[in-house]
Amino acid sequence: MTRSPLNGLQVLVTRPQDQAEGLAQAITGAGGTPLLFPLLDITAVAEADALYAQLKQLATYDLAIFISPNAVSYGMAAIAAAGASLPAQVATVGAGSARALREAGVAQVVVPTQRSDSEGLLAMPELADMVGKRVMILRGDGGRELLADTLKARGAAVEYATCYQRSKTRKTLSELQHLHPEVLTVTSSEALGYLREMLGDTSALLKLPLFVPHPRIAAAAARLGWHEVMLSGAGDDGLLASLIAWRNTKGAI
Repeated sequence: MTRSPLNGLQVLVTRPQDQAEGLAQAITGAGGTPLLFPLLDITAVAEADALYAQLKQLATYDLAIFISPNAVSYGMAAIAAAGASLPAQVATVGAGSARALREAGVAQVVVPTQRSDSEGLLAMPELADMVGKRVMILRGDGGRELLADTLKARGAAVEYATCYQRSKTRKTLSELQHLHPEVLTVTSSEALGYLREMLGDTSALLKLPLFVPHPRIAAAAARLGWHEVMLSGAGDDGLLASLIAWRNTKGAI
């Protein structure tokens, strides 16, 4: 009888609730058990009128950049509510966001193929000559400034459109411990910080394997005291492949 690749492995999935389904289904399909424990709550901005007014000008820009799948979901909803239109060129930093944009009807998307982050997008030839161009970056409240700063240095005028809000989960350490995870997955630096704050300094969960999709998150996890940090590929497929590869090295349990 063929053994399932993950063979009942208890995998903590910490993505926001609306983004967790794909990874949870992939883990289940591989024979594992996804434990949903979102570390970030995602909501629309409280005051939408200012956002709508801003987005009504979006079609006059040269480029719109969607930072994340949440930016696509909330941003496209706000664009529709405002009766606004996208500019001729649309970009994003990762395959998941690009897929969401295409599902929303955006046929042509500039997206990096080598790495799913701001650095990867900035390396794309479409963003090399930005002199005199106007760029709107759709994102949540706060985040890295590298993309905007670099585009400004290349001669662009850059504006942020905050289309969703992030907040720390209300879940507790006791709720997490009750789930009895065997491995952890974390897909953002912000979520990692919340998890570390929740665990305290003596939690046995710091000894569990932690799977993350980006070197920046991996470096932060090592600094924060995780004993075993596993760098996966990007997206659901990358995380699943790394989980299966790790399980194979451990042998059948």
